[in-house]
Amino acid sequence: MDINKKISSKTFKKTCLGIVIFAILLIVFKAGLLVGSKKADFSCRWSNNYHRNFAGPRNGFLSGFGDRDFIEANGTFGQIIKIDGQTLVVKGQENVEKIILIKNDTVINFLRETIKISDLKIDDSVVIVGAPNDAGQIEAKLIRVIPPPPQAGIIPLMPKMPQGNPAEIHESIKY
Repeated sequence: MDINKKISSKTFKKTCLGIVIFAILLIVFKAGLLVGSKKADFSCRWSNNYHRNFAGPRNGFLSGFGDRDFIEANGTFGQIIKIDGQTLVVKGQENVEKIILIKNDTVINFLRETIKISDLKIDDSVVIVGAPNDAGQIEAKLIRVIPPPPQAGIIPLMPKMPQGNPAEIHESIKY
């Protein structure tokens, strides 16, 4: 009977609530540590493998890199500067070059169409989403080619709207 009174007391309920809140905060803190550790690990592997990936200096690169934020580990955007089989080299922010590995399940899109790696060209602007590997490269899951901006002074014309029977128009449109 004495135990039932202690369990139903306000102090016991508040203590249990405090323990649950503390446990949730610990889980959130641990998740933050894991994400930060992954970013730091990728940046370290990328810099350690720079000379292998880009034939850069053997003793490191970018002196003073320690005072900058980590580089993006899960993707990038920039221009394609080299295409070599299933591998792209993309020049991104602050002229950082990244090696992008294209796997069989990588989706490559231009506008609404899925394209092949053979359709990619040097100087194409791309956005890449993927996952880092142990060699400091990004294994692409999605590559989206960004169309070039319209040239200055050229106003794009609106496409001509189809005329006629709506049922026939609907059948002629490719979705």
